[in-house]
Parts: sequence; structure tokens; C-alpha cells
Amino acid sequence: MNIPHLLKGTVAATTASGRYEGTAQANTPAAPSLGKNSVDLSAAARHLFSLQDGAADIDEKRVEQIRAAIASGELQIDPARIADGILASARELLK
Repeated sequence: MNIPHLLKGTVAATTASGRYEGTAQANTPAAPSLGKNSVDLSAAARHLFSLQDGAADIDEKRVEQIRAAIASGELQIDPARIADGILASARELLK
């Protein structure tokens, strides 16, 4: 989760060591006085922060293969498989 934008009235940076540092700005309601704040992030938080770049979210090679299959008319769509996946997802959510 990227939270620096939620901290109105602060200038924020996350260092390479996973330390969040913010400095309150004057003339903002969220910052009654100037000061420096810092928070140590856990290893899990640092890992989640490192995943935020989004580079691993999309397999661009696979997307290109699907586009080519659609363009050539070779894409086989199995409605039963799609329905099974939707039902499995709904069952998981209802647990």
C-alpha cells in the first residue's frame, strides 16, 4: 500500500533501508508544529513496498501471444472453463 499521499501536510520519502521519513510542513492543518518523524518498516512491509513498481504484474509476452491469437482467429474460448473459474472464485469468497 502506498500511503505517503495520504499523509497530507508532510513531505515523505522511503529510504532504501525501508525507513519512512516525513517532515511536517508549515501552514497546514495536519502539521501544528515543525518536526521530523520516522517509522521503521518491517521486512514484510519493505517487501510489499518493493512490489509496488508493477513490473511483475503483467506478463507482456503472454499478452502479446493472446493478442496474436485473437488477431489470427486462433483463440479458443471455453465457456465451461470460464464458468467453473467464476464459480470456484465465488465459493472461495463465501468461505
